[in-house]
Amino acid sequence: MKPVYIFVVTVFLSQAAAAMAQDIRSAADVLPADLIWVKRPLAVFADSPDDPSFKRQMELLTRDPGDLDERDVVVITDTDPAARSAWRTLLRPRGFSLVLMDKDGQPEIRKPIPWDVREITHAIDKFPLRRQEMLEQRPSGR
Repeated sequence: MKPVYIFVVTVFLSQAAAAMAQDIRSAADVLPADLIWVKRPLAVFADSPDDPSFKRQMELLTRDPGDLDERDVVVITDTDPAARSAWRTLLRPRGFSLVLMDKDGQPEIRKPIPWDVREITHAIDKFPLRRQEMLEQRPSGR
């Protein structure tokens, strides 16, 4: 008889590895200008790390980090309005806010509620820069 706990450990390790693959940074650690033409920032704002919408958003993002990584997404978190980060100054959120930006540094989508990875990736795939990237990756798909 095979022990069940081996499977549980394997599942836990694969989930932990997936969460580690996700590029999540604090707003204090990176400036918006550092990411232009390199990554697509997904800024997640809240007035506190205990905000239920913030917790839900982070849970949704860590479920399937591979799709975000494929689209060069970096998650920027900011839960301290008093710190007045460069991200807050640039995007001016109120309460919980999700702001999806393209590689050119322009905000494309703002949401006042959490979004799952599927919704985020569908939105990204409609961006002109992403469509160009997809054509360059698969030229025969024209």
